[in-house]
Amino acid sequence: MKIESMQELLVEELKDLYDAEKQLVRALPKFAKAANDEELGSAFQLHVDQTKGQVERLERMFGMLGEKPKSKPCKP
Repeated sequence: MKIESMQELLVEELKDLYDAEKQLVRALPKFAKAANDEELGSAFQLHVDQTKGQVERLERMFGMLGEKPKSKPCKP
């Protein structure tokens, strides 16, 4: 895909970020559950909550740009 404007570039980068954050939302609870240390498990859980907030902010940004939130495969 040829990017022809700064907005198109921004939307493409947002799609990449959106995918990465959504992958984290799925992976971090597994890390929290597998943690052998309670403090580490709590830190992972806190990160899950923060990451969900990031997903919500990205969704709002898509809306501000008149775009539908959409993921573009991202290899974290």
